[in-house]
Amino acid sequence: MARIEWIQLRLKNWALWKVAGNSGGLGFRSQAAFLAMHVDCNRDSPLPIDDIDAEKMDRAVESLKLGKGHLHKTLQLHYIKGLGLKDVALQMGRAISTIKANLDQADHALQEWFNAQDEARQRQRPPAPAATPGAKLQRSPK
Repeated sequence: MARIEWIQLRLKNWALWKVAGNSGGLGFRSQAAFLAMHVDCNRDSPLPIDDIDAEKMDRAVESLKLGKGHLHKTLQLHYIKGLGLKDVALQMGRAISTIKANLDQADHALQEWFNAQDEARQRQRPPAPAATPGAKLQRSPK
């Protein structure tokens, strides 16, 4: 497996947001309204990720605690504590190759979490009315 670039970018932004929040700040500083628009983070985007996206990534990372605690710990040590792969391996008593594999697995687990969230959101949307074949559009009277 290979690392997923858009997950890595979101993890880096999440770490910045998380560290700022833990140091007495409230996450990223306020942004202009046009910067708070939704960014499709499944694509490479030069736009900054806002507080809402960082909070969503935080929920995704926290979801790893149950059942995939080793991945959660790896992300915490590497992104929040800022440890390099060698130091994470020493802290966890694992080989560097295992830590790399953990990061790969975490990326894929996070991608699955985001996909599940998108699917749940799609199920909650009411279906669009189906057009009847051959039906003409009715215009309202003027």
